[in-house]
Amino acid sequence: MKRRRFLKTAAMAAAAPQRAVASPQEAQKRVLALNVRDFGAVGDGVAKDTAAIQQAIDRCSVLGGGEVVVPAGNYLIGAVALRSNVTLRLEAAATISGSPDYADYPVTQVRWEGKWSQGHVGLIYALDAARIGIVGAGQIVGNPAVGGRPTAQSPLRHPALIEPIGCRDIRLEGFSTSHRLMWSIHPTNCENIAIGRLTIRSTGGNGDGIDIDSCKHVTIDGCNIATGDDCISIKSGRGMEAYKLMQTSEDISITNCTMADSIFACIGIGSETSGGIRNVRIEHCKFTGARTFAAYIKSHPGRGAFIEDIVANDLDVSGMTGGFLSLNLLSSGIHDEAEVPGEEGIPRTRNFRFTNMRVKDCPVLVDAVRNHPVKPLDGFTLANVTGTCGKGIALANVRNARIEGVQVTGYAGPLIGVHGVSGSGLEGAAQIEGPKVPENAAPPAQPYRLK
Repeated sequence: MKRRRFLKTAAMAAAAPQRAVASPQEAQKRVLALNVRDFGAVGDGVAKDTAAIQQAIDRCSVLGGGEVVVPAGNYLIGAVALRSNVTLRLEAAATISGSPDYADYPVTQVRWEGKWSQGHVGLIYALDAARIGIVGAGQIVGNPAVGGRPTAQSPLRHPALIEPIGCRDIRLEGFSTSHRLMWSIHPTNCENIAIGRLTIRSTGGNGDGIDIDSCKHVTIDGCNIATGDDCISIKSGRGMEAYKLMQTSEDISITNCTMADSIFACIGIGSETSGGIRNVRIEHCKFTGARTFAAYIKSHPGRGAFIEDIVANDLDVSGMTGGFLSLNLLSSGIHDEAEVPGEEGIPRTRNFRFTNMRVKDCPVLVDAVRNHPVKPLDGFTLANVTGTCGKGIALANVRNARIEGVQVTGYAGPLIGVHGVSGSGLEGAAQIEGPKVPENAAPPAQPYRLK
């Protein structure tokens, strides 16, 4: 009997999943947590703690990675670089505050208005790093003294707040930011980004909340964003430089977010689109205020490339000064000194779908007349919309449109106005004037080359 019990127990043990025993080195990697105060950080908001925090990050990275813990306190710093395999954890009463001195922000190649150029790095930045993050319930506060656009006195691009460049596997979760006059979060040419439960406050001009710039595989979930400029902006560079590089922004999911903007849009797509933008999904979001439109998709001839597969579903829209949706593919954004010439420079647009929306006192439901007749928008759906609006839907140069289940009240004039539009649900639509179409970009005197 004892032998049978032994054999039965042995057989069960052999059949059970085997758990590898971690080596001491692997266990150390999992539990490594370095406190910035152990490296000399003071946290009094007066002494600069840049060197101490950078040393903790560097030490954590060379030891195999882990967490760098920032405990309660106010840590005044210049720019610090995240390294591979390091997560910065901000405890609940911890504040990281940015220095007012430009000299505290190193200069390298950064993206500014769609071009790579010399500029100051972000307050917390990373270059070509992997498996990095910032988490916790603390806050990061930018300094308005280094905000704004370049000037004669400070001609380089000014520092953003958080800026990974050329990185992959990024996690930003749980903390809050406060900044003025410059972007809060600006990942550029990155892959696999998870942004969750952030509270972002940014006032003044050019104060975007999250700028997704030539990035792939991005999720933004559960964020509360109130900004002076776009709450979320998606872009991919402008002109021949970006067209040659073709660093597309794609596979982007925005869910369960609340957004309010005081200067431009809640979600802006473009106008820097020369690397292409595709596969953007916006779901279960609330737009509670915008100076223009809740969603603004924009570009112009000379950008080239494409904007395609933009899907929005289950949205609540209120507090808009302009309206819900604007499309401007003819005249938005500054011209580049080296534009994509001819018909090749006309952006291709297709497959825009907006469904299941509730709008309240929306001045204009859809303003989509500025599409190019040579490359019309191919595929536009607006379905299942309820609420109140001042004006309805205006479409020009659209193929395969589908308007269905739009049950709004309070509007003046026709519900639908069209020019050069084909599709379904257009019965009884009024005819409107088409847009003024700009000339295509002229061919260059010399072939463009990257330099």
